Amino acid sequence: MSSSIESVLQENRVFPPSPEFVRQANIPGMAAYQSLCDEAERDFEGYWARLARQEIIWHKPFTRVLNDTRAPFYKWFEDGELNASYNCLDRHLKTQPDKTAIAFEADDGTLTRVTYKELHRRVCMLANGLKSLGIEKGERVLIYMPMSIEAVAAMQACARIGAVHSVVFGGFSAKSIHERIIDAGAVAVLTADEQMRGGRTIPLKAAVDEALGMGGCESIRKVVVYRRTAGKVAWDDKRDIWLHDLLEGRSETCEPEWVGAEHPLFILYTSGSTGKPKGIQHSTGGYLLWCVLTMKWTFDYKPSDVFWCTADVGWVTGHSYVVYGPLACGATEVVFEGVPTYPDAGRFWRMIQDHKVSVFYTAPTAIRSLIKAGGDLPKKYDLSSLRILGTVGEPINPEAWMWYHETVGGARCPIVDTWWQTETGGHMITPLPGATPTKPGSATFPLPGIFADIVDETGESVGRGKGGVLVIKRPWPGMLRTIWGDPERYTKTYYPAEYQGRYYLAGDGATYDEDGYIRIMGRIDDVLNVAGHRLGTMEIESALVANPKVAEAAVVGRPDDVTGEAIVAFVVLKQARPEGADAPRIIKELQDWVAKEIGPIAKPRDIRFGDNLPKTRSGKIMRRLLRSIAKGETIAQDVSTLENPAILEQLGQSS
Repeated sequence: MSSSIESVLQENRVFPPSPEFVRQANIPGMAAYQSLCDEAERDFEGYWARLARQEIIWHKPFTRVLNDTRAPFYKWFEDGELNASYNCLDRHLKTQPDKTAIAFEADDGTLTRVTYKELHRRVCMLANGLKSLGIEKGERVLIYMPMSIEAVAAMQACARIGAVHSVVFGGFSAKSIHERIIDAGAVAVLTADEQMRGGRTIPLKAAVDEALGMGGCESIRKVVVYRRTAGKVAWDDKRDIWLHDLLEGRSETCEPEWVGAEHPLFILYTSGSTGKPKGIQHSTGGYLLWCVLTMKWTFDYKPSDVFWCTADVGWVTGHSYVVYGPLACGATEVVFEGVPTYPDAGRFWRMIQDHKVSVFYTAPTAIRSLIKAGGDLPKKYDLSSLRILGTVGEPINPEAWMWYHETVGGARCPIVDTWWQTETGGHMITPLPGATPTKPGSATFPLPGIFADIVDETGESVGRGKGGVLVIKRPWPGMLRTIWGDPERYTKTYYPAEYQGRYYLAGDGATYDEDGYIRIMGRIDDVLNVAGHRLGTMEIESALVANPKVAEAAVVGRPDDVTGEAIVAFVVLKQARPEGADAPRIIKELQDWVAKEIGPIAKPRDIRFGDNLPKTRSGKIMRRLLRSIAKGETIAQDVSTLENPAILEQLGQSS
């Protein structure tokens, strides 16, 4: 089957950065961007060496930049030594010890601020506590905690002593914890009694206890428990220890463990995986460099910024743009425990106003749900502190992009629509706010030093105006190093034989427009083959959401004897779910709308209405489950990670 993908969505609006923004930008204008790209092309290793020496504090300088003798198991700066926690905390103690590092807002609105000096003290005490438990360099520590200063400190403390952390999102089930403990061979768990979310308590230690009771977790020596709510928990005196007891009397200084640049910093298991969990392993040196560079390039980081990435630390976005990137740059950042709609749908906008946030980074799913909750709400708040808006997690449809641009950003804030993955460590394709003229829904161009392309099934570039499979043609420092314990799976998944192992396969479809802009079309397995046309689901979703009645949409395919696949759309309206004669009328209206927006070939065969869509607690739409519903299959998968499992029954009945 051809891997070319047709682009049927026309988007011609272009938004150049203002001359005032360009003048102050870290990368000021397209000529400056091109100059960096040319440097990387001309002297690939020299380019990365210059940046690594400029941005990272090395305990022992590296002499070798890239070792590709065992490609695709690349090594970067391998003879250099450093410590990630030292680069995030100690480096700032002489220059800005009293600057706020984290402004933490709890679910109930309680605010806690910690300075770099205070965060350093907390991390050192916890690092000493972990060492007292016998945890050594290279051992794995599983972290299952709520969004909190304690979670950030836990990750930094692991990095400080050279332990490898593996964070599990606080919404995941006991089964997920169990699988990850076994796969990583973890020796300790850091958790909390409960977490607060939208005014509700959610048990965490109980899930850890259940996981450990499933058997096979004999590697776990200790469970450290942060008392968040003072909720009642079961207790094992031999195994469990309160975090406050562990910290009592600990020294406030802890010399960092200097590790090689290739020392594993963390293992992060990709969400939604089936079968054996897939542990993405990142290095210390290359990963940290990429976090710092993308903070300075994509977010145009300035020392005066108040930065807010809304992602949970359980996801890679929280690793790179909450725990490592902002702190390594010496930023003041907001960390938030709650949800965007509690106690009301103005929570995000009120927080931006109160904290004077200047750079705001969130997911398209959050944006769309906030549009539904109150599209005019942002206008009630003073959002004048904002200077950059960002999106992450999936392609943003043009209508949501325009709302974000006009209503939240007041038509003056550049939007950085970032494409990247758990595996890439940081942004790969994104506008630069002071350089790139943006197009709604387009991730635009690769960052300097990232050699991305869109290719056909033979690995040849498809050229402008066409679509295919997104690949990265050269290694980069922030890339994953392997799948933990499964190097064969790493090679097969990311450097497949059909491309002779030459390219990193992103797993996403993409198109070039006539100007060379890249538009991400979604996962390759989310491409529909309708009567010989390969259509990206994202474009059909974008067309549906462009209708004034639609708040959110997810599109999947189901087998069809005539067309190969039929398009099934799951739609959330801005009004109540239609019943009786209203439903067929709105279905026809939306089908006609898509036919007009894109063409008859893209018209959904079936449209189902729901009060919402099945999402993980991070806001990711579980299209896998929607495909099962569309096919009429019984859902056998674990749905405990869903925010709203009851919606599956509603969508299954809807037609």
